[in-house]
Amino acid sequence: MSIAREPSRILVTGGAGFVGSHLVDRLLADGHEVTVVDDCSTGSVDNLAAARQNPGLTVVREKVSEFAGLEDAVADADFVYHLAAAVGVELVVKSPIDTIHTNLHESEEVLRAASRTRTPVLITSTSEVYGKSQKPAFDEEDDLLIGPPHLGRWSYACSKLMDEFLAMAYAQEYDMPVVIVRLFNTVGPRQTGRYGMVAPRFVEAALANKPLRVFGDGLQTRCFCYVGDTVEALVRLMDSPRARGEVFNVGSSEEVSILGFARTIIETLGSDSTIERIPYSEAYAPGFQDMLRRKPVVDKLERFVGFRPQTSLKEIVERIAASLRD
Repeated sequence: MSIAREPSRILVTGGAGFVGSHLVDRLLADGHEVTVVDDCSTGSVDNLAAARQNPGLTVVREKVSEFAGLEDAVADADFVYHLAAAVGVELVVKSPIDTIHTNLHESEEVLRAASRTRTPVLITSTSEVYGKSQKPAFDEEDDLLIGPPHLGRWSYACSKLMDEFLAMAYAQEYDMPVVIVRLFNTVGPRQTGRYGMVAPRFVEAALANKPLRVFGDGLQTRCFCYVGDTVEALVRLMDSPRARGEVFNVGSSEEVSILGFARTIIETLGSDSTIERIPYSEAYAPGFQDMLRRKPVVDKLERFVGFRPQTSLKEIVERIAASLRD
């Protein structure tokens, strides 16, 4: 569903990534001019193969903080989506310094540039900021409980939370229009399993009739949100002036255990795969801690923009499988 509005100039950092490329496709389809800044460290220009046929797209293959034209690009934009970040549990655990530096420094550069012209910015944060909270579902007003600093697994959550604090500080001190979005397990076509993402790993294995490797006991639960639903929410939040200065959860309300997710994939695809349980001690460094639940409350999103993600888990699996077959 598209929302009618005048064509705008949109800057998307991390636009060659999984979520970013789908967002770029949507923005171009809506008639906007889009500039992407992405060093493709975790994304890929292949994700923009179709979009690059559109004359309204400009791609700058460079790190955001090293892009000499960043201030001009932000000043020329009507809206900025900041998606550039370190991604994936495996990458985060292996490279905590890079994770912290990338998330903090890139966001700081975008916000600093935007503050000069008060260009509206949407910062993508993460459900990880809820940390070790044991609540059955997370609300935007909840207190946050981050794990200890000697466990690198929490560096991502902490760095993204600092992004949120920094964005709100700019909003307060410079009267800058800022929106913060906490994404909950976005999945779909183009997502890579290279950095530990579970959905593409499981679907690829199921299509090849190979074992699906479930870490831990598999009872940890997640809510998998289809990327098209995530993009719809991001676009609607851009079009909502009253969303400025607010924090929003964006995710599905359909909760499933990782073990149940593996079984759903095998059943949906008619796969001969088995399920193999791998202890955390074999998958990650000693002391790894996982979140047992990660379910969002999305009532606020629906109140502000009249939308909540609805794509079913079975349909998500079928779409990922179709894209991998193609």
